[in-house]
Amino acid sequence: MCLAAGFASAQMVPVKSALQAEQLGLVINDDDPSSVEVGEYYIKRRNIPAKNVVHVRIPNKPRKLDPAQFALLKERIDAALGPDVQALLMVWTAPYAVDCNSITSAYTLGYDGEQCAKPCGPGKDSAYFNAGAGKPLSGYGMRLSMLLPTESVEGSKALIDRGVLSGLRTPTASAYFLVTSDNARNSRARFFPRSMTVPQKKLVVNNQRADSLESVNDIIIYQTGLARVPKLDTLQFVPGALADHLTSFGGDLLGTTQMSSLRWLEAGATASYGTVTEPCNYWQKFPHGTVLLTQYLKGATAIEAYWKSVMWPAQGLFIGEPLAAPYRN
Repeated sequence: MCLAAGFASAQMVPVKSALQAEQLGLVINDDDPSSVEVGEYYIKRRNIPAKNVVHVRIPNKPRKLDPAQFALLKERIDAALGPDVQALLMVWTAPYAVDCNSITSAYTLGYDGEQCAKPCGPGKDSAYFNAGAGKPLSGYGMRLSMLLPTESVEGSKALIDRGVLSGLRTPTASAYFLVTSDNARNSRARFFPRSMTVPQKKLVVNNQRADSLESVNDIIIYQTGLARVPKLDTLQFVPGALADHLTSFGGDLLGTTQMSSLRWLEAGATASYGTVTEPCNYWQKFPHGTVLLTQYLKGATAIEAYWKSVMWPAQGLFIGEPLAAPYRN
């Protein structure tokens, strides 16, 4: 595929419009004390303008909203934000789904009922997939969104700190793309970038056959395909690290049938991705490794790089600290 072949030449072209804090909206659930505390911390750490902060009430922390409930929530949020707000961060763990859609895709793209009629069928192309320059809302009609989980207040604050720290210097780091023994979950592996060094970015890219990493301390990207990823407790992620696993229910954050994407954040990653309902193993429903790495190296923020890497994101949940940008110029 041409995306992988063009990695070496594309990686050094900088993004000219990476998101800034004043372009980010923040949504706090006043019925959730953890949301309030973490939201206030984020405002201070990222200097989010008061006019960009929206307060809502979602009682009882439901994992899923129905489309009518979500429509009212979206209407409340949109009415409070101006056209200069290009992206949105929702500060809570649940709700994280709208019917079969993730809450981030339902907000950014609109609720997709057709996908829910056939959750295991093909999705719809995102206009933002591997997009070039331009603000997401102004240029593509999409206000990007991400969820900042708050299961652990202290863990969420540490996550925010990692995002802030990521912008202070370019790390010496490695990106790991693992082709595992789980063939069904290797559907995107053919699009992983090849092993190489990128000296201008102090980066080593590792494409390898293995079921896991162990005792590695320089991770900026980790992509793999397994239902559960072992040995996370032996790893160290650099500030701004992105990590995800191709499996059916990584975005079911509080589910137990497979490994939740929350485990990546708990292990030290700064952002992650997972699907909230059974998507089948279309590579288009998961982050494309070459696109993700290329966009991040260009200087995109975590939210921009992750959204640009998924072609069919209806069922996919984006989580973490959206403004992390270790390669911002």
